Formats: sequence, structure tokens, C-alpha cells
Amino acid sequence: MRTWWGGRGGRWTRRTLFAAALAVIITVATAGVALRAQYAGVPGDDTRTRGQDAYWLGHAWVDGRKSDKDLDAFAAKLRGSGIRDLFVHTGPLDHDGTLPAARYPKARWLVDGVHRRLPNVRVQAWLGDQLASEQPVGLRLKDTATRSAVLTSARQVLDTARFDGVHFDLEPLPSGDRDYLALLDSLHALTQPRGALLSVAAHQIDPLPALHSAADSLTGHGKWWSQAYFGQVARRVDQIAVMSYDTAMPVQSLYGGYVARQTALALQVTPKQTDLLMGLPFYEDESMSHHGSAETVEAAVRGARLGLARTDRHRQNFGVALYVDFAERDQDWAAYRRGWS
Repeated sequence: MRTWWGGRGGRWTRRTLFAAALAVIITVATAGVALRAQYAGVPGDDTRTRGQDAYWLGHAWVDGRKSDKDLDAFAAKLRGSGIRDLFVHTGPLDHDGTLPAARYPKARWLVDGVHRRLPNVRVQAWLGDQLASEQPVGLRLKDTATRSAVLTSARQVLDTARFDGVHFDLEPLPSGDRDYLALLDSLHALTQPRGALLSVAAHQIDPLPALHSAADSLTGHGKWWSQAYFGQVARRVDQIAVMSYDTAMPVQSLYGGYVARQTALALQVTPKQTDLLMGLPFYEDESMSHHGSAETVEAAVRGARLGLARTDRHRQNFGVALYVDFAERDQDWAAYRRGWS
């Protein structure tokens, strides 16, 4: 039998692979130049906080580990910043969509305590779960009973703990998922009459057209949403926060340029009345998808400001979202206040 690399077929295979590798190198190099260009320029002083920012908070705030003293210190820290919304981890949901009340015994204490100390700050229940979209275990959005249970869980936290809204983070969520859109329609019908917010955490948008389809077919993991699908989600909610971190960018200039591009893409399809938030990485990590020396708060803030300046400078329903309080370092908060406030 002729080996795979042997004969004329082998020579053509090698040429094909070489051409493919060269194309990848050229594409990456071109993308790098483009992202660096996105990071260039001066955004201007009018591209700072609109007082619409948000902060993801860990479960310790609703399970009894935090005290009035902790809340006093936290409120003092937030005064004078642009923080308007707190996404407080109240789940996770069980895979059938239910949420035991025992999971958040101090939620009402937190909501009332924040409202007393910071009357203009809204407290939202951060609910989420792992979806069974890439593996057999997880929450199944195709199941109507599961979607109904998620709706009941949302009603439960709004009515018993008196949260100002619900913030959903369901991952990994493939681009184009119609069941998710159906769930959002049902949730909005629940929240709107109550005067409550419907907020979601969103995947990043395709940096190149149809990249989500190629990535899904090659890796089985849909990291990105199409811009059109992002717009479909944004039109169904009051607030959408882009998880603009874990990008695998190796240096700050590329990461900042990537955030600038994500900001522009999101602004183009997010309705004016919907709050758009760009995520800031308030954590230190080192992995294939996240390089702490590159994904800095400084680079993310500058990227968000540049994207805003180029796309919709005067938009008011825009902010940043800080992820996450339990991993935050002092320099993260300082960089947020210095670069954005």
C-alpha cells in the first residue's frame, strides 16, 4: 500500500497543507495588524462612564457569608463610581430549570441593604447553568418543561427576594439557538409587567463573518455568535453584557483592539433602548484562552472607549461590566476608576 505521504498524491497533499498553513499565517498576521489599528487613536473625554456600569458578584452575598460590615464597606467603595447594576450569583439553576430557595437565604437582606445604602443601584439575580449543547449533561433549552421551570425560578426570585431584575448566563449557547429566543420572549413577558429588568450575558460576536460556523464544525465548540443573532437577543432584553474576555489574545494591543472591534459590532445591532455593557476582566488567570498580561482592565477600557468613539459616541445606554468581585485585585478597581470614571 502506498503511504499517505508517498507518490504524486502525497506531493499534492503536502502542497495543499503548506498552502493552507500559509493562508492561516497570512490571515492571523492580517488580523493582528487590523486589531492593532483598532487600538490606535484617542477616544476623547466624552467616552467615559454614563453611570450605566455593572458588577458581577459572587454567591457569598446571598448565602450568609457576608455581613452588614461587608456591605457597608462595599457601598462606600461604589459611591462616586458608575456602577448602577449588581449581578449577584443566586443560582446555579438545577439542570431541570428549578432553583431551591435554600440556595439564597440572605438575598432579601442584600437587596434591602443595598437599597438603603445606595438607592439608585439595582440588584439583579444572576441565574445560570451549563447547557447540554456540547455534552450530554446540562440544562436542555429544547425541553419546554425545562424552559417553564426556568420561568418559575425567575418569578420566584423576583417575588420572594424582591430583586430588581434577573440576569441570565447560560453557556455554551450556540449561535442561532431558537429555543433561547423563545425563553427570552417568555421571560420578558414575566419581567415587564413587574417593572423588573431582563438582562443577559452574551457570547462574543464573530470577528470574521461566519467564523462561529467554522469554529463549531472544527472544534464542536461555538465560541462566537453571529452579529445578526446577537441583535436578535439584544432586541428581546433590557440589558446585554458581552463577555469580552477569555479571547486568547497574547498582548494588550491585540486584546484592546479586539474589544474595540467587539464594541463596534455590538453597538451596530443593539437597539438604542437596550443597555449594552462590555465585560472587563477583574481576575488573574493564565491559560490557552486567557493571558493575564494581555487581558488587562486598562486595555479593555481603552478598547471599549475607542469602539464607542468610532461607532456611536453619544450613546447613553452604554457601560462596562466588572467580572468578578471575588477575584478582583486592587489594581483592577483602580484601573476601572482611572480609565473609565
